Amino acid sequence: MKFITFTALICSGILLGQIKTDSIAYPDHQPDYSDHVYKPSYKKLIIPATFIGFGVASLTTDALKNLNTSTKYEIGEHQPKHIKLDNYTQYLPAAMVYGYNLAGIKGKHNFKERTIIYGTSQLISAAFVLPLKHLVKEERPDQSNNLSFPSGHTAAAFSSAHFLFREYQDDHFWLAISGYPIAVFTGVYRTLNDKHWVGDVVAGAGFGILSTELAYWVFPLVNQLFNNNKSKTGMMVFPVLDQNHAGAGFVLNF
Repeated sequence: MKFITFTALICSGILLGQIKTDSIAYPDHQPDYSDHVYKPSYKKLIIPATFIGFGVASLTTDALKNLNTSTKYEIGEHQPKHIKLDNYTQYLPAAMVYGYNLAGIKGKHNFKERTIIYGTSQLISAAFVLPLKHLVKEERPDQSNNLSFPSGHTAAAFSSAHFLFREYQDDHFWLAISGYPIAVFTGVYRTLNDKHWVGDVVAGAGFGILSTELAYWVFPLVNQLFNNNKSKTGMMVFPVLDQNHAGAGFVLNF
C-alpha cells in the first residue's frame, strides 16, 4: 500500500507538471487530421486480427488447447515465484509517454489530446474484454474463477505500448517501440502467475492493439466534441489497484 501511495504521488506530480508544460508548448494546438495515424486501414488490423484469431482458436482447436495445457505443465515443473509486478507494468508504457513529454521529448499530441486518446483506448478495450470474459467463461489455470479469456492485463499493456508507439513512431522510433518488451513481460507473467492460458494472453494483446488503433481513428470526432464544449474540460485516466483486482480509473471534468 505504501508503494501504491508513493507511486500515486509521483504520478500526480508528473501529470501536474505535464499540464503546465504542455499549456506553454502547445498554445491553441490543432492536430492535423489528415495525418496517417487517424486513417483507418485494413493493414493496421492484420496483426491484432491474427492475435485475436489465435486466441479464439485456442478455445476450440485441439492443437492450441494442447499448447495451453503443455505450457501450464512446463511452468508447473519449474515452479516460478509468483510476483505482482504485472499489475503495474500494464500501465507503464502509457506512463512513459507522459514522462518522455515531461523530459522535453515531444510526441504527436499535447496533454489533453493524448489523454483523450488513451482514455478512449481503455474504454474500448474494456468494452471488448469485460463482456467476453463473462460470455466465454473460460476457467483460469489456477481455477480461481471462470474469467480467463481474454487477458485484461495483457490488453491494457499492449494498448499502452501501442499508444506509446503511435505517439513517437514518426520522430523517435526506438522510443516508440520501447513499450512492447514491457507489454510482452506483462503477458508472459500472466501465464507464469498461473492466471491465464497462452491463448488468453495472445488474444489480449490483439484486443489491446486494436483498441488503440480504434482510439486514434475516432479521435478527430471525439476531440471536436470536446472542443465544442465552451466550458473548460479535463480528463485523466489512472490505474486502480487493490489486493485482488487491477483496472483503470477515468475522471472527466466539464
